[in-house]
Amino acid sequence: MAYSEYLADRIRQLLNEKGVNFFEKKMMGGLCFMVNEKMCCGIHFDKKREMDLLMARIGEDASGKALEKEGCLPMDFTGRPMKGYVFITPDGIDMEEDLDYWLQLCLDFNPMAKASKKK
Repeated sequence: MAYSEYLADRIRQLLNEKGVNFFEKKMMGGLCFMVNEKMCCGIHFDKKREMDLLMARIGEDASGKALEKEGCLPMDFTGRPMKGYVFITPDGIDMEEDLDYWLQLCLDFNPMAKASKKK
């Protein structure tokens, strides 16, 4: 199953409202939003849970506190959580202010994030 176009539109709208220069890239079976050539956030359809999850790159410092919030889970593709990334369930981004909160965490971390190496 493909990722949620509705969630993608919500993310696009918020990024545009914030005046963020971004582009989209299909990867990891979903859609990533790239800011400054780095993954900022994305959408992933989780087959086990049968739901779309927001992938949020918020950094290791913010991850610990974030995991205490409703709908926040460790980002885990392989059985081992990825440091600095979290998944947010639909319950955690149902309201616009909740989605805005997570996107702002991603944008705040983006300047410190390392870009992947060019091939």
